[in-house]
Amino acid sequence: MAGKRLLPLLGGSSAVWITCLVFFQTTLLLGYLCAHAIATRLSRRAQLVAYGFLLALSLVQVFANLNPHPHASTTRPVFSVLWVLAMLIGLPFLALSATNPLLQSWYAHGRVSGDKKSSAPPYRLFALSNFGSLLALLAYPVLVEPNFSLRMQTLAWSVGFLVFVVICGIIIASRRKVPDILDVEQQLSPATTISEPAAPQAAAAAAPSLLPDVVPSPGERTLWLLMAACGSLLLSAVTSHLSQNIAAIPLLWILPLTIYLLTFVLAFNGGKIYSRRIMMGLLPSALGGVAYLIVDTTMDVPIMISIPLFCLTLFIGAFFCHGELYLRRPSTSFLTQYYLLIAAGGALGSMFVGVLAPMVFSGSYEMAWSLVYTAALAAALMWRQHWAWRIFWPAAAVGLLAVVVLQERADRENAIVQVRSFYGTLRVTDEETEDAGRYRTLIHGTIQHGTQFMASDELRRLPTTYYSRDSGVGLALDNCCKGRARRVADIGLGTGTLAAYGESGDVFRFYEIDPRVEVIAKNVFTYLRESRAKIEIAHGDARLSMEAEPPENYDVIAVDAFSGDAIPVHLLTAEAIKLYQRHLAPGGIIAFHISNTYLSLAPVVQAQADHAGLHAILVTTEDNDDTGAFSSDWVLVTSNEKFLALPEIADASAKIELKQGLRLWTDDYSSLLPILNLRAAPKKD
Repeated sequence: MAGKRLLPLLGGSSAVWITCLVFFQTTLLLGYLCAHAIATRLSRRAQLVAYGFLLALSLVQVFANLNPHPHASTTRPVFSVLWVLAMLIGLPFLALSATNPLLQSWYAHGRVSGDKKSSAPPYRLFALSNFGSLLALLAYPVLVEPNFSLRMQTLAWSVGFLVFVVICGIIIASRRKVPDILDVEQQLSPATTISEPAAPQAAAAAAPSLLPDVVPSPGERTLWLLMAACGSLLLSAVTSHLSQNIAAIPLLWILPLTIYLLTFVLAFNGGKIYSRRIMMGLLPSALGGVAYLIVDTTMDVPIMISIPLFCLTLFIGAFFCHGELYLRRPSTSFLTQYYLLIAAGGALGSMFVGVLAPMVFSGSYEMAWSLVYTAALAAALMWRQHWAWRIFWPAAAVGLLAVVVLQERADRENAIVQVRSFYGTLRVTDEETEDAGRYRTLIHGTIQHGTQFMASDELRRLPTTYYSRDSGVGLALDNCCKGRARRVADIGLGTGTLAAYGESGDVFRFYEIDPRVEVIAKNVFTYLRESRAKIEIAHGDARLSMEAEPPENYDVIAVDAFSGDAIPVHLLTAEAIKLYQRHLAPGGIIAFHISNTYLSLAPVVQAQADHAGLHAILVTTEDNDDTGAFSSDWVLVTSNEKFLALPEIADASAKIELKQGLRLWTDDYSSLLPILNLRAAPKKD
């Protein structure tokens, strides 16, 4: 829910989800730190007051944000995501995070007072908590998002949080009747020191049902941190790699997170499922298989094989980490410290992918580095188990380190530019073939954002890929304004290919959220600087920019931002269409580029056109190697019936079939599930 509010502010980038993961892992750490401080530093009465006060503040923030209007900066997107989330749900999530370890601590210490219900180990409650998270994760895109507006979701969640606070209040009230553990300690012996960890040991002496405490060594605590970090690192790395380097499938990020939560459920559910011997047999094969896919970039592996392989590796790796975590669990006296270090490791793993990697890497190398880290961790954990592991795992770590080097070399092949930012990896290749001559291509992850032939002046001005003369946008630009100058808006700059249509007197205004794309388009490609039209570039998210501008009277608005896994839904809502209409000249055309392997966006655009009282047609073109054209789908939306009646347009157009049960997308409601088509065969991006 919070992520959906953030996506429109930052162009719908898939990196928003990774940064959200950083926020939740970090806030989880703060919540566990809060629980640890409350449980170990305060008396019973002070614990109840502190936790109750935290719940009260959280409730205030929840109901203060029933109608939020967040704002984010595209110049500092990571900071913006963290800040906006903190303002939206910071305290409530902190309170939720603190609840689990704090209640487990109270549950465990209830045995001091002779509470028979507390005889079961509290660590299974951690599995139960993660199972609840797993159910919510699966229910949201299937049941909640398709059936309820964002406002209804917010209201329902707020009421649910209120019920949660009431239940916690009841627990706090019942907790007042339990004898204070410090009071028990004071009755033991005048010589007993009431300080950690002596106080828990004294409490154990007072309750014979408790085993004597063993103080975890610094090395053991470090291993807790490193194992949790490894699981989180694998989660973030696999999620990022799948969405940016394997397939731009919407909602794909749910699958890795589901697997990650499942491994916690299985590992902490009594320890009966995890087998170290089996894991040691599976882990080398899993790491090696993924490493081979990473290093051999020439191998064309179907996504029905590659995606399951990466997910299976995540399951094996995370289950190994979390299973070993459970085997090394401490006594309940150190329970909150244990969870605190688990949360700290989770935060470190997600920060490496979400914050550090875009700053230090020029490409998507965190997946390969996560394999190296997993092998190194296995070497540390298995060092005392068998002499063979002392040889195998260090050698495996070195071998996987070579994979990192080989991947970086493969990325540099034919690449003249490779940069990375919050919005992903941008790579420009310069290649030459006998038929096409020399050409340059801009690639964002797995998506090609434009190709330019460089062999001659004539070829350099040729619009290629999705923007050929017979494409939907090409037909709109060539037939909208014959005999006069045009004003054109293009949402999504890419290589600036549309500027090839520019003539003297024309104005082409590009809206681009990623400043590095502008640098590449201006300096590596020549469409912008060789165009005969006047070129303008607006920075930031297109919708926010257009909302701040007076009516521009555009003859054509090209909306070209729907080719990724996290499509910018906010550019396709009823409110967005109304904004485009405000900027259109009479009879103007909105051209939506909807080429997408896994989403059927045409019915969505048709529904918006019907709602706005406009006409919509679908223009589909096929690959053409002679002109460098890719197959493309464009939907042209307009009130100009004369334009639609032109032979060039009528012959190329097709009617769009509405999808039964599809609801109109608004800023308050959208769902990708009804238009998801996972059976589609992958086609050229």
